[in-house]
Formats: sequence, structure tokens, C-alpha cells
Amino acid sequence: MTVLAGPLGNSALQYARDAIMLTACVPLGYYVIATLAAVRFFSREPKKRLSSYTPPATILKPVCGVDFASYENFKSFCLQDYPEYEILFCVNDLDDAAAPLIRRLAEEFPQRNIRLLSNAPQLGSNRKVNNLALLAREARHALLVQSDGDVRVGANYLREMTAPFERAETGVVSCFYRGVTQKNLWAEIEALGVATDFSAGVLVADWMEGVTFALGASVATTKTWLGKIGGYEGLANVLADDYQIGNRVAKAGGQVMVSREVVETMYPAQAFARFWAHQMRWARTVRLCRPASYVGLLFTHGLPLAAAGAMVSRTGAEVLSFLGAYFVLRLALAWTAGVWGLQDETVRRKWWILPLRDLLQFAVWVGSFFSNRIIWGDAEFELSANGEMAAVGKVDAKKSAEKPLRVG
Repeated sequence: MTVLAGPLGNSALQYARDAIMLTACVPLGYYVIATLAAVRFFSREPKKRLSSYTPPATILKPVCGVDFASYENFKSFCLQDYPEYEILFCVNDLDDAAAPLIRRLAEEFPQRNIRLLSNAPQLGSNRKVNNLALLAREARHALLVQSDGDVRVGANYLREMTAPFERAETGVVSCFYRGVTQKNLWAEIEALGVATDFSAGVLVADWMEGVTFALGASVATTKTWLGKIGGYEGLANVLADDYQIGNRVAKAGGQVMVSREVVETMYPAQAFARFWAHQMRWARTVRLCRPASYVGLLFTHGLPLAAAGAMVSRTGAEVLSFLGAYFVLRLALAWTAGVWGLQDETVRRKWWILPLRDLLQFAVWVGSFFSNRIIWGDAEFELSANGEMAAVGKVDAKKSAEKPLRVG
């Protein structure tokens, strides 16, 4: 065996060391850019006034089961400062645990036009989209605002989501979301990821190139734009329906926007298996929707790359520089985007577990390349290269991850 020695060997080792150290600096630069993007977005938003444009709207609520705050979540949609709107709920069947809550809601708010539908035609493998297709057909108004069952909104939510549609070129409006968690490590880690990483990626995209996708907690569009992309029926076999509706409308010539409105989404207590399944489902879906961008996510993983840079450092000062820069810049981004921008209480209280979250997310990123299978609810699906899913069987209920997927 030949051992590299002398000038050539030392030169090769130096090049390798320099390459690792340079690569370790990339996510640090990304943290700076993402922090500036957060300042740009959130500093301009409060200056806007509420619009007087309030066209009639239909809220579409596909619901499956209940969580620790379902009734309060549903109720928030009845408290809108908005002149004319209806709320359409859809469950898979009327035995769903959410059905009695929806009926109670209709009794408590008789002034609101609330309807409960069920048993949507099975157009494809995505049951949520099947329900949305039924809701859209039953909607009385042209402006549609869909949201997940675990979303809670403020009184100005509808005004903010519908105002951009005063311009004909507006095709899709979606919004950021912050987490409301039960006291549970995995729920808190999941909420941290959404507030400090997912939102950061969207903010950078909005700044650098504009968004061409929708964020899943809430999506507004019109029947006209839906018709241009084949309606919800055309999304019946895709998992990332929120991403696809924004992407397809953008390709059809519509403007896709992120609203200044921030909604809340619930993160119930969960076991590690459910947390892992949900994270893997999100990661594999993003990998198939945006393969090049997903590979590029490697250079946003600050902790493992900072650790690699520290390992090849020659002095204690270099080691401290890499690790110190990671902690300072990572926390600056988390605070700017999560606490100041989104006003997320989980980030405010649990910022100190961000390094654990970052290590787990790097493991998810690596693990996502080894399979195209995901678990959603009580079923396992195989994802195709274009993001469509086909059921391959049932799974143990203990392994299921029932929280709806959001992809941006």
C-alpha cells in the first residue's frame, strides 16, 4: 500500500481540509440571508392597512378526527370580521368524531351558514382532496379558502386572505403558521422546525425568486383558477396537494403570494414513531416535488457541517469559531423569524432544544433517500417520481402519523 507523503500528500490533505471548512461556512451564510429575508418580510407587513375588498367567500374545511383543541379551532372561523361567507365541513363519514362538534357549532352560531358534508366520491388516493373536490362543487361563492382541521385563525383572517384577489392576476394566497403544542418533546421539536426552518426557506424563496407554491395550513384561490389546473380532481392522487395547487397555478400564469396573516396549527403530544413518520413523509414528498432544491438543503444543515469544520480545524480558536458562529447565527434566525416574525411561543420558550432538532432533521434528510414509501394515517403509500401516491397496505395504528402534511 502506498501512503501519500511529501508535498503532494500534504497538498491533497490541505485541499480537502479547505474544502470541508469552506462547505461548513455555507449554512452560516444561509442563516444570515434567511435572517435578512425575515426582517424584509415582517418589517414591511405591519405598515399595511386592512383592505375594504371583501367579496363573498366559501371556507372549505376537510376534517378527519379531532385533537386537543378542535372545537376552539372550528369556532375561530365563525368569529370573522367579514360581511358574507359560508363554512363547509366535510368528513369521511358521519361517524367521525368531528361531526358532533360541527353540529354544535351550527347551533351556537345560527347566523353563520355552516354545512356538514360527507362520503365524498373517491376520485383518487388522497382522501383530503376527495373531500375538497366535493366541497368546491357545493360552494356557493367563487372565492374559496381551504384550511386544515387543526388550524385556528384570528378575526381578520378572511380579510387578509381575500384582499389580494382584488387584482385579477392573483391566483393563490397562502400564509405562514405557528405552532400550538401540548407538553411533549416531539411536538415541540416539530413546531420548532416549522417556525425556524420551513418558514426560513419560504422567506428566502420569496425574496430571491418569488414563491411558486402554497403553504398547506390555509390556501385561497378561485373557481376560475382551479378550473385552469383541472380542479381538485386533478390533484386527487398527489400527496402534496398544497404545493401542487400553488405550483400549477403559477405555471398557468397566476401570481402566488404569501399573506402577512399568520394562523395557528396544533401539534398534539405524540410518540417518537409518529414524529419520525411525519417528518419522513414531509421529507420524501419535498424530495420528489423539488429534487434539485432538496439536495441543496444539505447546505442549510448548520450543526453537522459546523461540526465537520470544527473536526478539521487546527486550532482551538477555529473550533470555537465554527461552533460559536453556528449557535449565534442559528439563534438569530430562530429569534427573528420564529419569535419576532411569527410570534411563536414554542420558539420563545424552547429555543435551547434547536441543536437536537437540527441533528434529528439531518438524520431525516439522509434517511429520506432510502425509500419512496410514506405512512399517512392508517395506510402506507408508495410515492412516484411526480409526487403521486398509491396505497400499498395498512399499517399498525401505533406507527401511523395522523397529522396532515404541509409542504412548501
